[in-house]
Amino acid sequence: MAVRLADVAAACKLSTSTVSRALSDPEKVNALTRSRVERIAREMGYVPSRVARSLVSGRTDSIGLVVPDIANPFFSAMTKAVQARARDKGYSVILADTDERAVDELDRARTLDKQADGLILASPRTDAAQLREIAENSQTVFANREVDGAASVVIDESEGMNEAVQYLVSLGHRSICYLSGPSRSWSNLQRREAINAACVANEAELIELGPFEPQIQAGMRAADVVQFKGATAVIAYDDMIALGVMARLAERGVQVGREISVIGIDDSPLSEVAYPLLTTIHLPGAELGATAVDLLLEQLDSAATDSEPPRLCLETRLVIRGSTGLRVS
Repeated sequence: MAVRLADVAAACKLSTSTVSRALSDPEKVNALTRSRVERIAREMGYVPSRVARSLVSGRTDSIGLVVPDIANPFFSAMTKAVQARARDKGYSVILADTDERAVDELDRARTLDKQADGLILASPRTDAAQLREIAENSQTVFANREVDGAASVVIDESEGMNEAVQYLVSLGHRSICYLSGPSRSWSNLQRREAINAACVANEAELIELGPFEPQIQAGMRAADVVQFKGATAVIAYDDMIALGVMARLAERGVQVGREISVIGIDDSPLSEVAYPLLTTIHLPGAELGATAVDLLLEQLDSAATDSEPPRLCLETRLVIRGSTGLRVS
């Protein structure tokens, strides 16, 4: 049977209110009494409830996390990293999945704000003005989304994308197709700008198709169009779309890595079990999640309110595997 606060008070021969103050607001109790109460509580195995602690401290020791799609391997990896880092810091995580519905993001964020000390919004699809409103009314960190006046951790898409285009050009590919992601995705905008700049710099033709949802089925539909456009190489918005492209091409007897090259973005576990293995741009999803927690906890512990919100940037890199090869004339 759990030890109650009243049990500790009886053992100490003190009132329940005095014992409560000694454990939750020790500065209001003299040192000898505080030390005695803490020793007896420890010996009895007393653990104050989370509700009781939150009533005293005004904190819940919880973080709210909103993601677009927990089934997407990128957000699964990020969520696990958020949970692991939060647990190490003594926090629990309350998760909300919007299923790629921007209209649900604000409702989820406002609901979690009532239950948690701070929020992490991962790749939100909502427009910037509404996201600023959330940040102004709660402690918030945006993961892989920049919002003016708010703290953020983002992934720099330019280096990995430039590396991918340079690699394809070195293999003889001059016509590259980009399969665009969700139209409201900030990451998709960054990737479009990065691949366009890289193709211009490397004198390659860019064909853009989409938008497509980050799903294997969407990639299979995209493959039907890619073949008619004459591109010899494809860079997809993410690994899921790339894997769908590979699956449909395989159905049609097209040899990926020989007749056409395919590159994904994420470096998800699925990229290492595909056939052929998927060349992809590695995104540091786990690092993104852990860094977002650190940044949020720094905000919660900081007394400063007028300083410039931090913006941290993580790097990408190309991981070369079997789905890319020399252009065949």
